[in-house]
Order: sequence, then structure tokens, then C-alpha cells
Amino acid sequence: MEKIKTYRSGFVALIGRPNVGKSTLMNRLIGQKIAITSSKPQTTRNRIQTVYTSDAGQIIFLDTPGIHKAKNRLGEYMVEVAERTLSEVDIILWLVEPSSFIGAGEQYILEKLRKTKTPVFLVINKIDKVKKEEILAFIDAYRKEYSFAEVVPVSALKGENTDALIDTMLRYLPEGPMYYDEDTITDQPERQIVAELVREKALRNLSDEIPHGIAVVIDRMKERPGGTLIDIDATIVCERDSHKGIIIGKQGAMLKKIGQQARFEMEALLGCKVNLKLWVKVRKDWRDSELLIKNYGYRSEDEA
Repeated sequence: MEKIKTYRSGFVALIGRPNVGKSTLMNRLIGQKIAITSSKPQTTRNRIQTVYTSDAGQIIFLDTPGIHKAKNRLGEYMVEVAERTLSEVDIILWLVEPSSFIGAGEQYILEKLRKTKTPVFLVINKIDKVKKEEILAFIDAYRKEYSFAEVVPVSALKGENTDALIDTMLRYLPEGPMYYDEDTITDQPERQIVAELVREKALRNLSDEIPHGIAVVIDRMKERPGGTLIDIDATIVCERDSHKGIIIGKQGAMLKKIGQQARFEMEALLGCKVNLKLWVKVRKDWRDSELLIKNYGYRSEDEA
């Protein structure tokens, strides 16, 4: 008689410096795009919770903002969210670039990890960009700094070795219930995902200095009778009048481009046509205003 396997479930935090591929990995593991991705730092600002479910178990992923030395109140908030998560999970996945150089940013994270008792997996991402024989040297360099529970090299972009990562995590998770229905893939409200899609397109299309200073607010999201069309009004908030001009672009070309790209993904997400209208508003230095940070959706769980 075949032995019934125990069901395992638990919480896993993804941490790492900005732009190491945390959101790309999480999207890959759950098989759907939830977290926005771009090549610019500070892409993830809130803690995003997504769910992987299989016959063997359920993994709830917390994709945290990148841990870094903060330069403003929003940056401080992002680091607080990431660091608080470390003590609340069953496993920590630390994503790093494929390199044997351990810089100041990694050392800063190592300091935080040394204070936790949670098992830490070192996940070396982007292995599709290096030679296989180099990976052992990278592993060796990191192992000299910290005693990792597991080391798993992956390519989040290509999906290389990500199944092995899932299997390894399930081995470490405790026996437990299914916390979410098997169809659930995120606890994010649709309004928040929609706002983030607009911000992602802005991040990808605008020059480097502007995206850090933008937030997106959904002013209206209403389904028309019949459920075949949703009207969405959104405001892109920036910090400078000069930025507003760049976001709108010549004869509105940049704003139109951001809107078209965001609408395409919204329609795929919501399963119906979307009528998207975008506005741009200036709120000087909002990233240092506690009130505006909260108004734009960045708040701790205690305040939510």
C-alpha cells in the first residue's frame, strides 16, 4: 500500500539587492505575472504576496523591496518592510548575481541575515549569463561568508533549475494546511496590480532619474453593465514640473505609449476590454511625506 505523502505549507521571503531578479523569479515560480519587473532599482515597493500550490504543498511567497541604504522616507519604509519579513517566514531565499565579488550591498544584507535563525537559501540567479564551471567559484565565495541551508543556482528568466528550487523548499517547509484556495495566486487587490502595471510601463519607458519619483493612483475602476468593459482612471504622480512634461511627452506621445502598453496587460489580467485614461500630477518631494506615502498605498500592515 502506497504511503500517503504529507502536505507541506509555509511562507518564503525573497530578498536581495535591487535588480537581482526577485520579481522575475517569483513570476516564474507561480507561472503568472504579478510583480512588475524592470531594470531600474526600487521596482518593488510593497511586500507582494503570491501563492504556489501543487499536490505536494503550498508556498506563499513574499517578494520584498530590495534591501539597501535608504536615501529618503520612502526608501526607509521599503527597507523596514523587507527586514520585518525576515522574522515572519519559514525560509529566506537570498537572490544574488553570479559573481564571486561580494560588495558592500551584499555585506549589508549578510549583517541582517546573521541576526536571524530562519534557514537561508542562497539562490544564484542569471546563470544563463555565465559559464557552468564559474558557478562553483561563486558558491565557494559566498559559503565562506555564511552557512547556508541550501545553495541553488537558477535562471529565473529561462526557468532553469526552478523546479529543483520548488522541490527543495517543500522539503524544508513544515506539515501544514492549504492556507489559500488552490486557484488563488495573489492577495493583491486588482486595483493595486493595475496601478503597478502603469508604474512598470513608466519605469521601462522613462529616463533613469524620473521613475524613482513616481507613484500611480487608481482614481476610478468601474465595470460597465454586461462585464465586457472596465473604465479605469489613473493618475501618475511625480515630484517636479519638468518631470511632468517628460512623462506626457511631445504632443502626449509618451503618456499615450505608457497607457497603450499598460492597457494591453490589464486586458490580459482582467479578461475584458479596458478603457484607460491617464493623468499626470505634481506633488513635490512626496517621497519624504509620511501622509503622501500612505495615501499612495505604501503603508505597514499595522496601518492597512
